[in-house]
Amino acid sequence: MRETAAERHDRLLGLVRERGSARVSDLASQLGVSPVTVRRDVEELAGRGLLDRVHGSVSWPQDHAAPGAASASGAGSGLVLGMLAPSATYYFAEVIRGAHEAAARAGARLILRISDYRPEEDHARTDGLLSAGAEGLLIAPGWQHPGDPAAFGDWIASLPVPTVLLERRPAAGSRLDGLDRVCSDHAHGVLLAVRHLVELGHGAPLLMARADSPTAIAVRSGYAEALAVLGLRAPQDVIDSVPAELAPDAFEAAVQALREAVVSGVATAALIHNDVDAIQVVQRLAELGVRVPDDLALIAYDDEVAALADTPLTAVAPPKRDVGRHATELLVERLGEGAGAPRRHLTLLPQLRVRDSCGSPLP
Repeated sequence: MRETAAERHDRLLGLVRERGSARVSDLASQLGVSPVTVRRDVEELAGRGLLDRVHGSVSWPQDHAAPGAASASGAGSGLVLGMLAPSATYYFAEVIRGAHEAAARAGARLILRISDYRPEEDHARTDGLLSAGAEGLLIAPGWQHPGDPAAFGDWIASLPVPTVLLERRPAAGSRLDGLDRVCSDHAHGVLLAVRHLVELGHGAPLLMARADSPTAIAVRSGYAEALAVLGLRAPQDVIDSVPAELAPDAFEAAVQALREAVVSGVATAALIHNDVDAIQVVQRLAELGVRVPDDLALIAYDDEVAALADTPLTAVAPPKRDVGRHATELLVERLGEGAGAPRRHLTLLPQLRVRDSCGSPLP
């Protein structure tokens, strides 16, 4: 398989880090590529602050040279932090932004790798972060299915540097459960949504949700918990949702199932994960004669674009930027405290942002 530019960059950084400095011509020989390619790589990496470049040679930046440079007070000056995220868009864009801001405030440099929800590549991406000089890691594995942590997660517990998990809850008692982590409490977010709809006079809402991410799985389990807490029964089974652009027929079937539930009087309210799907559902329901909020009170989950719908959608907003910020602060503290300090599991509560899609209380 042909080596990608990112993999070549990781090898280049590893060579420079081992030596402290190297000539571009020597790097070309060792990497097995042309000097032109190496010069282009060096220019890009130097522009990102990962290398220093001087007259045909490159060197490892001096402020990256001392692993563990955080002081006992938690200051991160000179630290290099690595972050693995499954995506740099939608939900995780805010998580990354919060981590970047916190790293900058601590005087640390944040290096990012993206797995594109391919958990089988997480290990190699993380090795690339270590080769690039990361002294501590923020890891959000690209898990999508319940079996992924067991299939693709054991290596995380053996990483040689302090590690904080982001928005991932490993199985209780597993090796990963002993790591520091920062997560949103999605069960609490779902409870906020269900309770709000009930307080408006609706019965138990329907849930339309995906099943292709840890958040989606947490929303589904949180829905069952919320109904139990409030003494409610689901009006019918969860409606499986899929992205309209990837599976238009399955998306149409889900919308038709929701429409039938509304028209038949099975439900007057719904919670939909996520809000991109929710906006598309509202648009299609309108074409089918079902209006939000007149015929259906609706709450979206994620609050990325919910406020931009024709009828602004009430939405559950996980504290995404705060997850990134707190995880980075925890990692910097961990690097200063050492391995003996107690591990921490920090859970942040989502908020419910009320807009127009739920309408007024029922008479």
